[in-house]
Amino acid sequence: MVDHLANTEINSQRIAAVEHCFGASGQPLAVPGRVLLGEGILTKECRKKPKPRIFFLFNDILVYGSIVINKRKYNSQHIIPLEDVTLETLPDTLQMKNRWMIKTSKKSFVVSAASLTERKEWISHLEECIRHLLTKTGRQPSTEHAAPWIPDKATDICMRCTQTKFSTLTRRHHCRKCGFVVCGDCSRQRFLMPRLSPKPLRVCNLCYRQLLAEQKKEEEADGQQPEQYRGNIPGYEPSSGDDSDKSDDYKVDQWPADTEFYNSEVSWSSFHS
Repeated sequence: MVDHLANTEINSQRIAAVEHCFGASGQPLAVPGRVLLGEGILTKECRKKPKPRIFFLFNDILVYGSIVINKRKYNSQHIIPLEDVTLETLPDTLQMKNRWMIKTSKKSFVVSAASLTERKEWISHLEECIRHLLTKTGRQPSTEHAAPWIPDKATDICMRCTQTKFSTLTRRHHCRKCGFVVCGDCSRQRFLMPRLSPKPLRVCNLCYRQLLAEQKKEEEADGQQPEQYRGNIPGYEPSSGDDSDKSDDYKVDQWPADTEFYNSEVSWSSFHS
């Protein structure tokens, strides 16, 4: 399919249409050899609630964003290199069906398709592209993945101390290492994890101790003096917002709130040939 579509006018037009929908807020997507293989709407499990997102599968990257006006305007573009992706099929829940996890070294998240058939199509096409890329580059599949964030509504109490109850005044936070929902007292520390961010990130107390121990062991093995990333570092992420998905509360999102993904005969995804 890639060889068939590469360097064709229809492929160029499709990519240009995607760039136009993202507008100036998006990055250029047209590069030599890149092919748009499919697109569709998937439900992404965001921090506060599941939300529809537009996804575009290219032969080397996966692009997704928020829907402002379907097929006309998208924003908050995210680009994921496919060679960094691994997939994991997940069981259904009462709220979400046809689920799977997209895991990368920087961010992992759960999506669901409108039908089991669409999930199979997405996973099949993704895995084929990933295999082709890894074969081409000689790289091994990624083994380190960022932990997915547990949704806010999954718990009313801190998942570490199990004592603090969340309320309007007692905010939820997320540990960037394990993804747990924790209270402020259980996540006062920051730790530098270059794989995720160039700045120290909020971590829970348990992960902080584990990270310190791992760092000390590595530095002793290298004969280095231990460096400490301790304390409450001012200016780094005072809130627990999902930094890489700031569009979750975007004000002009015009997608109907009552759209039913699972009770419709409409196919929400299409793959090009």
